[in-house]
Amino acid sequence: MSKLHGIRINVRGIVQGVGFRPFVYGLAKDLSLTGWVRNTSAGVDIELDGPSDQLDIFLKALNEQAPPLARIDAVTSEDIPPNGFAEFNIVKSQAVEGAFQPVSADVSLCTDCAKELFDPEDRRFRYPFINCTNCGPRFTIIKDIPYDRPLTTMAPFEMCPECSVEYYDPRDRRFHAQPIACPACGPHVWLEIDGEVVSEKEEAIDQARKLLREKKILAVKGLGGFHLACDATDPAVVNELRRRKLRVDKAFAVMMPNIDTIALHCDLGDFERQIALSRERPIVVMKRNESSKVAREIAPGQNTIGVMLPYTPLHKLLIEPEGGFPDALVMTSGNLSEEPIVTQNVEANSRLDQLADAFLMHNRDIHTRCDDSVVREFDGEIHPLRRSRGYAPYPIHLAWEGVSMLAVGAELKNAFCISRGTYAFLSHHIGDMENYETLQAFQNGITHFERLFQLSPEAIAYDLHPNYLSTTYALDRAMAEGINAIGIQHHHAHIASCMTEHGLLGNSEVIGIAFDGTGYGDDGAIWGGEILLANYENYERVYHLCYVPMPGGDKAIREPWRIAIAWMQKAGLELHEIPQITEAIDSKELEIVRQQMQFGVNSPLTSSMGRLFDAVASLSGVRNTVNYEAQAAIELEALIAKDETGCYEISIENGIIDPSPMIQSVVKDVRAGVGTGRISAKFHNSISNVVVDICGKLRDAREISTVVLSGGVWQNMALSQQVVSRLRDVGFTTYAHRQAPTNDGGIALGQLAIAQHQENDVRLGVVEDV
Repeated sequence: MSKLHGIRINVRGIVQGVGFRPFVYGLAKDLSLTGWVRNTSAGVDIELDGPSDQLDIFLKALNEQAPPLARIDAVTSEDIPPNGFAEFNIVKSQAVEGAFQPVSADVSLCTDCAKELFDPEDRRFRYPFINCTNCGPRFTIIKDIPYDRPLTTMAPFEMCPECSVEYYDPRDRRFHAQPIACPACGPHVWLEIDGEVVSEKEEAIDQARKLLREKKILAVKGLGGFHLACDATDPAVVNELRRRKLRVDKAFAVMMPNIDTIALHCDLGDFERQIALSRERPIVVMKRNESSKVAREIAPGQNTIGVMLPYTPLHKLLIEPEGGFPDALVMTSGNLSEEPIVTQNVEANSRLDQLADAFLMHNRDIHTRCDDSVVREFDGEIHPLRRSRGYAPYPIHLAWEGVSMLAVGAELKNAFCISRGTYAFLSHHIGDMENYETLQAFQNGITHFERLFQLSPEAIAYDLHPNYLSTTYALDRAMAEGINAIGIQHHHAHIASCMTEHGLLGNSEVIGIAFDGTGYGDDGAIWGGEILLANYENYERVYHLCYVPMPGGDKAIREPWRIAIAWMQKAGLELHEIPQITEAIDSKELEIVRQQMQFGVNSPLTSSMGRLFDAVASLSGVRNTVNYEAQAAIELEALIAKDETGCYEISIENGIIDPSPMIQSVVKDVRAGVGTGRISAKFHNSISNVVVDICGKLRDAREISTVVLSGGVWQNMALSQQVVSRLRDVGFTTYAHRQAPTNDGGIALGQLAIAQHQENDVRLGVVEDV
């Protein structure tokens, strides 16, 4: 008989609510080991007795065969005397004072539950809330920790005897699945029209499908909020949704029933297929097939479609393909333009009443609103545009350990970030901080995260812009609580954000290319075309786009013709040389703009690369006004002539990037009748030349060959692909965003990293290999 040995194991990471204890139970039983496993506030503890060779097999399998939703960050083990256990058990959870656990994100419907959903012999046949330990809601239903049913929005639903048996059986895949439910004991759906319930359960879903076939607009309660849904192949109903939602041109997301349907409408590459089918089920922005019957009105002026697969059983049932049902449904956030997504039934009745013809509702409450995530494929990896459902609140790992901190992010695309130990918890998408409702969502989100992860920040990091609501919150709270408030420059935060997610260490100095639309500069100007030498503690602004005025201030963002005139003036051109602006804009308004620039009235200076894109879009005839952020640049990119290899001259002297020669050439090309696609291609080629040229100069002068790209301009895939490819060809190591958005949705992560280093209180994080 082999000699007994004892071992004590602690596992840290996302190991609760994901079937980890049943996995350990089954593994121990299969290896004839005895002992116990339990959840604690700090992870999962295991004690085992058994032969040493079997214990070694157990440890190896713990890492290699863990459940699909588990994310193991560290496994520590120590030998102890054997305890003489008679069997293996799952024992009662234990609280550990001050400890915390990462929380799982919401997970799309798994294959096993999908099979049961359409199995007439299964007791959950066509039940729209089917789930198990491997799928279903998590983050959106958690009210507090520990993650147990009484502390979720499932608390009102008492399990029936059959669900209870599954819940308490360690060998069942629904063991301790907190949202477990069935038609006998769980939530249900109903359809409302004009405030009256007209049908329930299966009949409600059937009637909702009928209304969608009849070109009606439905409000559908989902996982993290309401969607507005309609037939995506019908231009008339899509335009009607735009009218009601006050969303003039900004793209709508589309849901399609399966991957084969996506392949009919989109240029679906292998990696895009993989992302679309992933358990996160994000919206994936893909190139549109010319043969697609999805209405062009889905994304006016663009050659892409943002598409996702159904990720809840209700979605599966609603979009189930059959004769006469649309190939694609618009599935856009349930709100008026720029308001937070609606989550509650009563709220939906009041706020969406004028937008939807009917409401498909259910009675499982949403505790945390969570928009759909949006990603693109870039360089064979995910490039996040909005990080929310499916990804938040998974932590981003820090390469150091610092004080617990809160970083409040920026004004647009806000997401905040909190840290504890070597974890940085970047929040779900909050939105543009332009109204009281979004501010409330921001404040409630911070309170919720601090409760979930058991921390009180020792300092708060914020953007230097004095008028940001997030900045006001940070300064007010820091004063009230007597903690340090640390202002972080916007573009430094952009670069640090990308450095952090790639695990670059504190002494790493990089060439940071921070291109975006707006960021408050150290000199009070609006920066956005910045090339920095940076590490976490400091940065040097070595090159930047030259300044031009923004006549009308923020109005110049909505009316690119204003910034086009500013660049024409900078380039020494007269207004009459660009008739597509002078003939389209009222002469009195043109005169006001001229005087604003002449006398410096409401004309802040900007070095923004985003505004330069706007100017070229206006000069080349793409558009003079926009109704959503970066619209002009997006449409300019969509027009690129792929076979155009020419470029324009841009002056670089004494650290100043002056595109005046390019502006002169663009106007010359416009007057000569050169096509917009060729102008667009030459413009993009020119910006690429500038980046590669400057990086070469800096490598020669400073011996730095690491380049980090961050800022909203790098959502432009044509520019990103060209720059990264060219830099790598000449030996640079390049980093782009893979976990945090490259736009302002990733700013908070960089703020946090810089503030921790500036506090001089970081220790290299030591995480045991697993």
